[in-house]
Amino acid sequence: MVTEQEVEAIGQVLVDPKQPLQARFRALFTLRGLGGPGAIAWISRAFHDDSALLKHELAYCLGQMQDSRAIPVLSGVLRDTRQEPMVRHEAGEALGAIGNPQVLELLRQYCSDPTVEVAETCQLAVRRLEWLQQHPGQPAVAGPYLSVDPAPPAEERDLGQLREALLDETLPLFDRYRAMFALRNAGGQEAALALAEGLRCGSALFRHEVGYVLGQLQHEAAVPQLAATLAHPAESPMVRHECAEALGAIARPSCLAALHAHTADPERVVRESCLVALDMYEQERGPFQQDPPP
Repeated sequence: MVTEQEVEAIGQVLVDPKQPLQARFRALFTLRGLGGPGAIAWISRAFHDDSALLKHELAYCLGQMQDSRAIPVLSGVLRDTRQEPMVRHEAGEALGAIGNPQVLELLRQYCSDPTVEVAETCQLAVRRLEWLQQHPGQPAVAGPYLSVDPAPPAEERDLGQLREALLDETLPLFDRYRAMFALRNAGGQEAALALAEGLRCGSALFRHEVGYVLGQLQHEAAVPQLAATLAHPAESPMVRHECAEALGAIARPSCLAALHAHTADPERVVRESCLVALDMYEQERGPFQQDPPP
C-alpha cells in the first residue's frame, strides 16, 4: 500500500519544472498506475505548466484512469481556450474515455469548436459515449491492448476491407477509427503497413491517432513512414509528436537516427517528444540489450 507521503513525493516531481521532462513523465505514469484522489489531484495541478506535451499527457492519463473525479478538471481544460489545441483535444478525448454520460452535453457544445482538432475529438467522444449506451455491458478495454480507445474496434476481420475503410475519407471519422483499432488488434506487417498509409491522409487528428496506434503496435515495418512524417516540417506538430513517441516505443536501432535528428527541432513539442521517446527507447531496450555498432 502506497502512503500519502509517497504519493506526494511522486507528485512533487511531476509538478517541478526544474526536473528533467523524462523524470516528470515517469512520475506521471506512476501516479496513473496508483490511481485514487491523491494521484488525480497531483496530476491536475500540473495543468499550469508551460509544456503542451506534458499537459497533453496529463489529460491522456486522467482519461485512461477512468475515474469520474477527474471530470471537473478535464472539463475546465476543454473550456479553456488559452490551453494549446492539442491539450484541449486530449481533455475532450479523456472525457469520452472516462465513459460517464454526464459529460455528453458539454462535449456536444464543443463539437463545433473553431479548432478543428477539438471539434473532431468531441464528435468522436460523443459517438463513443452513445455507442456505450447502445451496447451496455461491453468491456471498456477490449483486445490485446490495455488502452481505453476513442472508438471500439470494428467487427470486420479482413485486413483489405479494414484498410479500405481506414483510408476512405467519405466515411464518418468514427468508422475509420474503428477500422484503425481493428487493424492494430490484428497486428503483423500487413496491418502495420496499412496503418502507415493513414499517415498521408485525413485530418491532423486522424494522422496523429495513426501515429499513436503504430506506437502501440511496435512493428518495425512502419519505421520509414513514421520517420518521414516526423521529418516533415510542414506537418502538424501534434502528428509529428506522436510519430516521435511511436519511434521510441518501437525501439529498434533504425529509430535512433530520426529521433536524434529532431532533439533540437524548432517546434518545442516535437523536440520534447524526441527526448521523451529516447528515454522510452532506453526503457524498451532494457539494460541487457545492446545495439549493434554503427
